Amino acid sequence: MLNTTRNTCNLFKLLLFITVFLFVNKAISQEWSLEDKWTVFPVQPINFGVFYSVGAGTITVDYQGNVHVTGGVVSLDRSAVTPAVFELKFPHGSTVTIDYCYSVMLDGSKGGKLALIIGPTEKGESGDEFIINTTSNTFTQFRVGATLVIPAYSVSSVYSGSFPMTFKRE
Repeated sequence: MLNTTRNTCNLFKLLLFITVFLFVNKAISQEWSLEDKWTVFPVQPINFGVFYSVGAGTITVDYQGNVHVTGGVVSLDRSAVTPAVFELKFPHGSTVTIDYCYSVMLDGSKGGKLALIIGPTEKGESGDEFIINTTSNTFTQFRVGATLVIPAYSVSSVYSGSFPMTFKRE
């Protein structure tokens, strides 16, 4: 009788171990599923190329990399012009909402500030939604354009800064 009780107890322990082991494996596999992972990488900053101003105006780089100038702004070298580019990896069919500030201030290395107006992106304006149509293991490029506002008496300098952009998965 003692052996039967011991064998029953060992069998119960084995079943308990198998049940717990299977449960833990199932929980871990759900937590680390590739379908649930998403990432965003900034891969290219926006670059307006070389330009100068003889008065107030703007220089715009659209999300396709095209340059447009207004007023007293003259674009000299368009070979370095690029839109900002992010790489997104979301599960297929995800609805993503973009959110960003309309404008930020850039600081000059020799003083001065310039306003940077963000957008549009290739997927629309801040608050717009789009659907990821690629597989989970494929990156989708997301391009962002912007306009730099040049005041009449701006300081000749190297201007830099950053802009926050949020990608919210619905």
